[in-house]
Formats: sequence, C-alpha cells, structure tokens
Amino acid sequence: MDGYMVEVEADVSSGMPAFDIVGLPDAAVRESRDRVRTAMKNCGYGFPVSRITVNLAPADIKKEGPLYDLPILVAIMKATHQIACDISDCAFLGELSLSGEVRSITGVLPMAIRAQKAGIRKLFVPYEDGAEGAVVDGLEVYPVRDVPQLMAHLQGREFIERAVPQEISLSHGFIPDFSQVRGQYEAKRALEVAAAGGHNVLLIGPPGSGKSMLAKRLPSILPDMTFEERIEASKIHSVAGLISKGQSLLSDRPFRNPHHTVSAVGLSGGGTVPRPGEVSLAHNGVLFLDELPEFSRTALEVLRQPMEDGRVTVSRVHSTVSYPCSVMLVAAMNPCPCGYYGHPKKKCSCGDNVMKKYLNRVSGPLLDRIDIHVEVPPVEYDDLSSYNEAEPSAKIKERVDRARAIQTERFKDTGVTCNARITSDLLRKVCCTDEKASVVLRQAFDKLGLSARAYDRVLKVSRTIADLDSSEVIRADHVLEAVQYRTLDKKYWSGL
Repeated sequence: MDGYMVEVEADVSSGMPAFDIVGLPDAAVRESRDRVRTAMKNCGYGFPVSRITVNLAPADIKKEGPLYDLPILVAIMKATHQIACDISDCAFLGELSLSGEVRSITGVLPMAIRAQKAGIRKLFVPYEDGAEGAVVDGLEVYPVRDVPQLMAHLQGREFIERAVPQEISLSHGFIPDFSQVRGQYEAKRALEVAAAGGHNVLLIGPPGSGKSMLAKRLPSILPDMTFEERIEASKIHSVAGLISKGQSLLSDRPFRNPHHTVSAVGLSGGGTVPRPGEVSLAHNGVLFLDELPEFSRTALEVLRQPMEDGRVTVSRVHSTVSYPCSVMLVAAMNPCPCGYYGHPKKKCSCGDNVMKKYLNRVSGPLLDRIDIHVEVPPVEYDDLSSYNEAEPSAKIKERVDRARAIQTERFKDTGVTCNARITSDLLRKVCCTDEKASVVLRQAFDKLGLSARAYDRVLKVSRTIADLDSSEVIRADHVLEAVQYRTLDKKYWSGL
C-alpha cells in the first residue's frame, strides 16, 4: 500500500562484457537485462560492450516486477553519457517491450504518492498509467509511450504533455435504486439505519424475497466518499491492478460480491506475492456475502479480526503486509437449507438436525459482530402489483447524509468516522440514554442473553437511530428499534 524509494545506480567499466543486477532482484527484475539491452538496440541507441553493474538500493529490500526496466535503461544511458541533463529530481517507472515501448504496470498511485513525499518533482510513467499518477498534487507526471519519446523530452527536443487525472466509476454510471424494490419496508428501514451508521447487516429470508436485490441497492444511499477515502480505495485497486487504463480515482464506493466458493486467502488477501483480498478491495464500501452459510467456515472466521480492527495483516516468510479493510459487511442467507422455515404459505421440509447443522455454519462470534439482523419476508401480491412508486434512493440518502453530518461533527479530531466505529472510551460519552431507555436496555440484556459486544452494538445502533431522528439523547423508542434488530439470533439459533 505504501511505496518506497529505490535508487538505480549503473556503473560501466572495462573488462569482460557482462551485465549484472544486484540488490535482491527477483526473476522478473533479472530478466530486465535482456529487455533493456534489446530495447536500446532496437531504438537506435548504443549499448556498451563493457562490464555493466546495476545496483538497486537499498540492497536489503527484495525488488519485484518489471517496473525497474525504464529506470535501469535511463541509468545506463546516463552512465554512458547519452543523457546529459540533470535528472536528480526525476523518477521513472515502467516495463519495456523489445521494441522500446513502455508498458503499463500496477501500483502507480501509491508510488506516485511516495515520490511526492520524497521531494520528486517529475515522474515518468507508462502512457496508460499517466492519469492514475496525475491525481497527486505537487507532482508533474509525464506519460511515456516509448523510449525515443522519453529521450526527446530529456534532451529538450520535444516535450511530453503532462498527464491529467480522470475519474473512474465502478458502476459505469448505473447504480440500482430502491424505488425498484416493492414492499420490504422493514428491511429498507434497517438498511437505512445501517447506511447512516456504517453498521454490518444480516438479511434472513426465503428464496426470492429480495435479499440480494436490497443489498445491491445499498451503495445508492451511502454517503459520497471524501477525497481521502477515494485515495485509499484507489490505492488498493491500483495495487491489485484493477484501475482501468487511462483513469485514476474511484468515484463510487466499492461493492464486492465474491462467490461462496472463495477461499480464505481470496477473501482476506495473501498468496506467494501478497495481494489484497475481497475484504480489502471493498475498503470504504460494501462487502456482500450472499448465501452466507455456504461459505467455508475457515473463510468466514478469517473475517472476525478484520471486522474489528479495520485492517488485515498477511504474514509470509519473507514479508508482512497490511491492507485497510474498513467495510460494511452485508450478508444474506436462507433460514434453513430448503429456505422455507417460518414461511407463511410453504412448509419447511428440514428436520431439527439438518437445521442445526446448517445454522451452525455461521459461528456465534461472527454473528455477534453483525449489528443488525433483519427478516426479509415474502413480498405480498398487493405490493408487487401496485403501480405506486416506492421511495427513491435519493430521498433516503438525504436522511443518511444528515445523520452522517451529525456524526462527522461529533467525532471531529477523534479518528472515528461513523457510529459503527465508536471506540470503547467514547461509547459512554456519546451514547447517552434517558431513564426509560436504560430500563429497556437492562430488560433486553437479561431476556435475550446479550454478550458484552452485542450490548455495545445495540448502543451504537441506538445512537444511529437517534441521529436519524435528530435527537441528542437516546430514547426508549430508539433502543426498542435497535433491540428488534438483535432478536433474530434468539429466534433462529435458540433451541436447536
């Protein structure tokens, strides 16, 4: 996620012709020798028949990937006096083709941010990645098509036009709207509360009741990302190579919907060369897990620590990397394997043992970390056949934005972004309840057997409901609605 500076040094001396690269290069970096040599010859530049040593400093950090091709070529041409200009304030990134074209690489945005912090004024990147690096203020980014174009710029013969940033929309301009959802007023209210406070949600209902349809419309009522959030999300997508060529910052909140066959590594991140997983790619957005019990137990348990900390750490023998993963988790599941437990018109064919085995796939600790559990019942015919327009996402978003504005003012200079992220030291301070609300909380804690974590989450959801109501104090009706969102674990998981 965070770039670091690598200085490329080249020495050309007498002796038997050789081309060595030192400084912990991997196989892709060592292969730069052939790409650089061939590119220089095919572009008409002289390649020295001498002993060439290229050092990548600092030498104790492993260098990976083909992005060192271009700086190695520039270093050699500087050492052989084919470049005479001062390049001390310049940095170079890019893979070379054998014909001298500069090919696209991944991770340009975090590298551009690091270059700007290090005092670099000019950054030369592949042409397709120019817009991605151009988003960084105080840095001149030049998109390079091929080696001759770069040499013409450095020699002052023909200058390259600076790159300008271009936004990217993951939804391609289309986000599903809540006006398309018929009925399901309770579920839509629960998602409004979740969006207003950044809470995790579990939707439980029979097949065809609209769980996936509701979840996919959640981004339409989430607050717009701040510039800092867009930078963070774009850095992760850049590292993963998911930024479209010629574009720079994400404009929409990410929505990731991995299939239930995803592995634990695919969900949390990792691999031989660690890469962000689905939970990190959904940073500052929504991670939707449809058919929750069908995910492997190992994959689901991997989410427990990232959901609490907002960061996932991947440890390997040679390195340890951390990726941010502040996400809204939205999960959906059937109440039983056949899907019709509790259905008003269809009979459930599952026995108690089958039910228990199915529901036990979702562990209690994971369920405890989900703030809101809501039933999604079958849609009534009158709702489906009605021509009345349902409330659009824009109106719901207005209420969500007002609640988030209250939270932004409340948590100013605390590092907390929303009610779901309230820290333990702030909880009692910001979640003030009146006398009746305290009585309701006590009764709910005793009757439902809530854990300490569940109690805290009820308080946080109550705070969000109060914010939607523009109330400074949490009242009894706010607590009652929040407790209502914790009763499904009691209904479905008890007695099985």
